[in-house]
Amino acid sequence: MRIINFIVVHCTATPPTATVEAIKKYWKEVKKWGDTPGYHYLIHRDGEIEQLLDESRMSYGAYGHNPECVHISYIGGIDKDGKPIDNRTSAQKHSMFDKLMELSEKYPQAKILGHRDFPNVAKACPSFDVREWLRNYEPDLKGAA
Repeated sequence: MRIINFIVVHCTATPPTATVEAIKKYWKEVKKWGDTPGYHYLIHRDGEIEQLLDESRMSYGAYGHNPECVHISYIGGIDKDGKPIDNRTSAQKHSMFDKLMELSEKYPQAKILGHRDFPNVAKACPSFDVREWLRNYEPDLKGAA
């Protein structure tokens, strides 16, 4: 059983139109990770969350920390020129918030961080400040049961 100390938020650092198949192909062919994904969960533009790997298994999301992490990412995070931008849809934000709350209940000792919040990470990923967003996010509860 893995001890989860971090719930890590990522972006795919792709245009919002990227497909899961293209992302998986990149991991396999460019990163040489075989069939091991970079994230446990991937949030589509419509808010659908796709599980790519069981939480009991290690993914390759944050070098040097993976044994103690669960990784969640949204598709997007860069603009048409490849520059970092928070281009999450409202549906992605809502799904991300819900999944982060679910994971934090499952792993109450875990800190929620953005990939860029780890030491020596020179990436903008996830292209927004996770802690600031969580402090200020107000879920849209209209229509909630």
